[in-house]
Amino acid sequence: MPIDCALGETCHIQQYTDADPGPGATDYTCGPLSYDGHKGTDFALPSMKMMEDGVDVRAAAPGTVRAMRDGVADRLYSDETAAAVEGRECGNGVVITHGDGWETQYCHLKQGSVAVREGQRVNATTVIGQVGLSGQTQFPHLHLSVRHMDAVVDPFAPDATAQCGRDDAGSLWSEPPAYEPGGLISAGFADTIPEFDAIKAGDAATDTLPTDAAALVVWGYVFGARPGDELALSITGPEGSVIEETVALDRQQAQLFRAVGRRQPEGGWAPGTYEGDVVMRRDGEELSRQSTTISIGG
Repeated sequence: MPIDCALGETCHIQQYTDADPGPGATDYTCGPLSYDGHKGTDFALPSMKMMEDGVDVRAAAPGTVRAMRDGVADRLYSDETAAAVEGRECGNGVVITHGDGWETQYCHLKQGSVAVREGQRVNATTVIGQVGLSGQTQFPHLHLSVRHMDAVVDPFAPDATAQCGRDDAGSLWSEPPAYEPGGLISAGFADTIPEFDAIKAGDAATDTLPTDAAALVVWGYVFGARPGDELALSITGPEGSVIEETVALDRQQAQLFRAVGRRQPEGGWAPGTYEGDVVMRRDGEELSRQSTTISIGG
């Protein structure tokens, strides 16, 4: 693992190397977690706050630093910022050679965090920088590219001739990360439906509310949604069920959020602990679940 986080808990793989040689896009399992021409694996953080707190990036294998760049600002990529990163779409990054034509590239590192220099020998414990938002990206993540003789290699399926979705493609990982076909990134409570930017920033959730709060809302932040998926959201309080609702997800989306809630009841909210539960289902089976709590009037 080239990033200091726990997959499925404090990070997730948002996109894989595109396994489709044509104009479409599939990941190595034949799933949709990629986009046309994507040349690496994207390890995504759940929020900007976690990025700001600092998440280390490490060399994936022993080698020598061939190139590095720092000084590119951490900011969301847009039409207005495109010109500023033209030719520097990787943002702040590091390239490491490993011998026999193999190299790895690490993109979108945090400005000022690159901790290695050209020609430096590194091993799998060497911190080379931290996850950032530099270059052509709209969420904090580490983009890892693997190449052999300048050709892109998917570390999950290095045998490009193997049939998509089969286990005979092998793996370059010493401990292959488990494949997550989508799931919940985070969940939380608020007193109104939050802005998506606040959820992505890590600022949307609150731990406490007064008994006269205008509303009580639970939300779930999702990645890898497919048509037909369902998101079940519920709130339970000291007096029992507050709300239970299932929302249908009707299209493929890299990231999204959904929220449900109730307005303040007559006389205000009963003081105590409220529990929120968010469950993502696919084909009738539970795919991912997160629970959250809030104290009202405590």
